[in-house]
Amino acid sequence: MRLVSANSAPVSNKEVGKVEQLQLENVVREIDNAFGAEMPFTNRPLTELETEVLAGVFGDEGFQRYTQDLANRQIIRDYLTNAVMLGSIEDDRFVVLAQQAGTAKGRAALALHMLMLSLEEANDIPLNAGAGLKKLRLAPGSPPQLELIPG
Repeated sequence: MRLVSANSAPVSNKEVGKVEQLQLENVVREIDNAFGAEMPFTNRPLTELETEVLAGVFGDEGFQRYTQDLANRQIIRDYLTNAVMLGSIEDDRFVVLAQQAGTAKGRAALALHMLMLSLEEANDIPLNAGAGLKKLRLAPGSPPQLELIPG
């Protein structure tokens, strides 16, 4: 399938990438809007000095990595706990996956796989999840990988 712009000129792969990025940004924006207002950070108003200090800390790249790692840890903890409770994962696979969670890179890869797989597919998580991550490129006309269930 070849995309064509409004003036019937072919669209380059770079332009297609921009369109995909814009669509993804729109999806993220819609989700963020659906969340509504954020929970208050404190039970009292912050002083100007406190706001400046927090902006410096929260805006730091190290803090962003730290919070992403916390999220990855929570995803792995919840997923593996549920998989064990439901009997969806074999003991030996659990041990190997838990060992993979010992590094930030391993946690990032595991969390990604766990977000994409149901608990019933716990035994399908690669035992070296971080080794072969690459951008998914679907062939034109291929069926969607996720099904939205109206609710």
